[in-house]
Order: sequence, then C-alpha cells, then structure tokens
Amino acid sequence: MARPSARPGPDLQNVTTGAMVAIVGVFSSFPIVLQGLTAVGANPEQAGAGLAAAAISMAIAGIVLAWWRREPVSCAWSTPAVALLAASQPLADGFAGAVAAFIVAGGLITLAGLWPALARLVTSVPTALAQAMLAGVLAGLCMAPFRGLVEAPEVAVPILLCWFLLGRVKRILAVPAAVLAALGVTLWAHDFALPLSGVWMSHPVWVTPVFSPEAVLSLGIPLFIVTMATQNIPAVAVLRSFGYTPPPGPLLAGVGGISLLTAPFGNPATCLAAITASMCANADSHPDPARRYWSAVMAGVFYALFGLFAVAVTAVAALAPPMTLQVLAGVALLPVFAASASGALQAEESREGAAVTFLVTASGITLWGLGAAVWGLALGGLVLATRSRKR
Repeated sequence: MARPSARPGPDLQNVTTGAMVAIVGVFSSFPIVLQGLTAVGANPEQAGAGLAAAAISMAIAGIVLAWWRREPVSCAWSTPAVALLAASQPLADGFAGAVAAFIVAGGLITLAGLWPALARLVTSVPTALAQAMLAGVLAGLCMAPFRGLVEAPEVAVPILLCWFLLGRVKRILAVPAAVLAALGVTLWAHDFALPLSGVWMSHPVWVTPVFSPEAVLSLGIPLFIVTMATQNIPAVAVLRSFGYTPPPGPLLAGVGGISLLTAPFGNPATCLAAITASMCANADSHPDPARRYWSAVMAGVFYALFGLFAVAVTAVAALAPPMTLQVLAGVALLPVFAASASGALQAEESREGAAVTFLVTASGITLWGLGAAVWGLALGGLVLATRSRKR
C-alpha cells in the first residue's frame, strides 16, 4: 500500500466519513457500555466516567495508530466485552474488582502484541467456541426488547418500531433511530422537561482496583479472549482485505496499552474495530486509498468530543423509564448475536461443542467462583476434543 500524498489534512469526504463512523460506533452501543458498567457495580458517577474513558481511549488509539501507520486503523470500545459485563453478576469486590479485571484484560492484550506466542495461543481457541461463548453472553440481553413488549410496552413498542422501520430503509440507521426513539420516550415521561443539573463536562473518576482470583478468572481472562477473538483478530483481517498491511503486534500493543492506562477510570477494553474499519477503508471514505487514514483520524476526533460530554449522556440515560436501556442494548446487539450464533453452529464438526458452549454460557451458572463464560469454553472444548479424538 502506497504512502499518502504530500497534501496535508483531511478532505471533506474524510470528515463526513469520520462523523458517520463515530455516530455508528457510539450510538449503536453506548447503552450496552452503560448497562455493562452498571451490572458489575459501577455507580452513576463511575458509569459516566467509564463511558467517557472508553470514548477518549478509543479516540486516542484511533488517531495515533492511523496517523502512525497512515492506514485506516479504526478503534472502538469492545462491544462483546461490555456485553459480557452486562450479562455478569457483580464480583465480591464490586466495581473495584471489575476494574482489576479490566487491567488484567488490557495487560494481556498488550502482552499478546509484544509476545506473539500469546497471540497464537488465543487464536488456537476454536473460532466456533469463541463465537458460541459470545452468542451465549448475548442471548439473554437480546431477549430484553421482547420481554419489554409485555413488561413495558410504552417503552419497547416505539423503540422497536423505529428500529425496524428505519432498518428496512437503511440498515445503518436502525440503531441511531432506536436511540432517538428512546430519547423521545424519556422526554415524554418527563413532560419534555428533563430535570438535569450538575456538571455537563466529563471528568475522570479514579477507582482503585482490588485484584482477586475471581476477578482474573471469571472476568479478566474472558474479557481478553472475547475481545481478541471477536474484535482484534477480525479487524486486522478486514484491513488486509482492503489491501493494507498493518503489523498486528504493534496495533495490539497500542490498544492494549491504552486500555491498561484507562482501566482505572472505568474503561473495560479498547480494541481494533472491524465494522468501522471497513467504513474507513472502502472507496466511499476517499477515492485515494492512501488518504483514507484521515477518515479514521477524524472518527477519533468525534469520539473525543463525545467523551467530553459523556456525563451528560449518562445523566439523560439515568432519567429514562425502566427497561429503556435494556431494550436499546438488545436491539443494538441483535446483529452481533445473529453473526456469532451463525458462525458458532456453521461447521458440523464443531457444532456439538459450540452448542454446549452456547448453552452453558447462556445458563449464567457460577461454580467455584468461575462464571458461565469460563465453564462454557471449558465444557465445550472438552466435548470438541473428545469428539475429535473419537473421529
């Protein structure tokens, strides 16, 4: 891939692409981030700071890596990771334990970038099992919109209708439309006068981590595996499919390092993005492939702007009627669930092991301090290994 021309600065096409990337990246999943942080014990102030830290982290990583490589390297918060949080139970040490798990995951991603043997070890986890684990994590979350039709129809019906109707017109607009519908529902519930007060600009909130075997095994390692298998590795493949040649090691070390630094402020994981990378790397981003990296840089700028005002988004979300965030998260995750379930059960030789992984993970069991995702991978791997040996 040729280096960019000498012409400095982004074009208008880069700016508009970067804005669209940021809209898709933020509004398709920020409710999941808030729900995930809350599920593992974050209070409203910590959740708002965590959302801001996640946005600013992926902004810095995206700008630096794209500028350094002169390639459209797009970064994101790890949607599968925060979905895993949303399906988890709080650790014994509360949010401090969860922050310890974030640090473990970020440290392992950094190590995978610096030590190729660890990256190869993660890629040795069968893709079908990793996808099945993710599908099992998402299953309960994706049921929330349909439970909402019975438990809170005044919330679920308008959100689902907007998501469905706009999705039929243009798929990429479905989740942003659902977010706007949720905002409308929230305004309606408060007679179009939201009682907002306090600080509108985000500010960091430090959380001292508390490390424990539970934090490492039940949350830290699953966060690392799901982020690597479903985000980082596919993202590198997407960039290569467009003719770019990014070195995986430095990119992984970059997103892992920024995750490590921002984890004490509530950032679960920053990763290389696949979907938004394809938006930055295709011809709609810029006719000249050597100038498409500017779209990733501009996306990082818009991510940073969102991060600066993330506390205001959190304040509005806190005023939403019950089940609003769950319904929003569910519709946002439906495409991810469909893709992961399809990938998990596609190959016949691994289908049985993947089914066991999916069902155990979806069950939500906890045994000996280890969560369902760990047991799902372990039991599914056992079934797959014994089946392979028998064959």
